[in-house]
Amino acid sequence: MQIRQISIFMPNRPGQLSQICRALSESDINIATLSLADTSDFGIVRLIVDDHEKAKEVLSRSGHAVTVSEVVAVCVPDRPGGMAGVLQCLDKAGVDIKYSYAFAFHKGEKAVLVFKFGDNAAAERALAKDGYVTLDEDQIGENAR
Repeated sequence: MQIRQISIFMPNRPGQLSQICRALSESDINIATLSLADTSDFGIVRLIVDDHEKAKEVLSRSGHAVTVSEVVAVCVPDRPGGMAGVLQCLDKAGVDIKYSYAFAFHKGEKAVLVFKFGDNAAAERALAKDGYVTLDEDQIGENAR
């Protein structure tokens, strides 16, 4: 199951992340996940939200460059080696990982690994073959409530 993620490109200046979060809050959009990467000149905020279309509209209106992409979220036990098993599965299948981030799920009992792959469908097939569970947008959103 693929999940829609919003990526926002922003100048690397104080207050930018606050402005993004405030705009979403004022539009009653809930953030389920947030990842921030930076360079010396700009940052990329990656979000999974409860209404990606509305979030894209709100942030675009406020002058941000916004894209929507599809990612895959994999649920694993929250223990040492949880991620290693998934990576081994993906390596075995020859899947290209573009980027990843993770967060705790269900009060720390599980972890969720969010991936952007070169081929999301191939990654999902490999994960399913090895018995890994992928999550949908509703399941990610439940964790944020």
